[in-house]
Amino acid sequence: MRKIEMTDQLWARLLAMRGSASQTGADEGDPVMALYAPIAAAERGFVLAQVGQSLDGRVATPSGDARDISGSDGIAHLHRCRALVEAVVVGVGTVKCDDPRLSVRAVKGPNPVRVVIDCRAELTGEERLFRDGGAPVILVQGHDAPVKSHGADVIKVRRGEGGLDPQDILDALADRGLRRILVEGGARTIARFIEADLVDRLHVAIAPLIIGSGPAGIALPPIDKLSSAHRPAAKVYTLGSDILFDCDLKNPAVSMSGEREDIRVADHA
Repeated sequence: MRKIEMTDQLWARLLAMRGSASQTGADEGDPVMALYAPIAAAERGFVLAQVGQSLDGRVATPSGDARDISGSDGIAHLHRCRALVEAVVVGVGTVKCDDPRLSVRAVKGPNPVRVVIDCRAELTGEERLFRDGGAPVILVQGHDAPVKSHGADVIKVRRGEGGLDPQDILDALADRGLRRILVEGGARTIARFIEADLVDRLHVAIAPLIIGSGPAGIALPPIDKLSSAHRPAAKVYTLGSDILFDCDLKNPAVSMSGEREDIRVADHA
């Protein structure tokens, strides 16, 4: 397990790398650079999904209380990720339940553009991110949704039987120059990007508490056999208060025999 020990100098270096397409291979020996440089230096597109959860895989209580699951170091990690990307994406359910600011506060760095997938234009305009004077907000709505902008930029995406296509969303954001993307929640939103094979890295930060019941952080469809499970290559880091799994969803894991295992996704047709 590698330990993340962030310094002001390393953080300044990472912020300077944002979108620079810098070569990071020489820094693989430094845990901080190995974890964060692939995010910062991505130029042509990078999707990071982040989940903060308890030991038993919960992200909230059954009543919806999700505050203080991540420890202070887990929160700092999340805010570093926000600072290194260009846009943070959440589903409408996350905004309704948590009323998040989606800003960078625990570390120094720029705030990302805030993107809410609001397929049916359900938000009222009273949500905090519309009124806090912070970073710009983009609403992604279905083509057939009523026109409700609440002062935000609105992207209309064709809505199919399964909702909005995550690739269409990424394409629309790329047209606006937003290519380094953090998908932060909720569980179904993250799952849709994973199912579409659009996530480069998945960060799962685990805090040492047991909730017992409540929603999980990723809501993928059920599978019958473990042979259909995702088996990404993963590195493990200690953040201090939390443990982080950095999962490379574009590369398969190595089996106990030393052979590479293909990532299999169940056929749910």
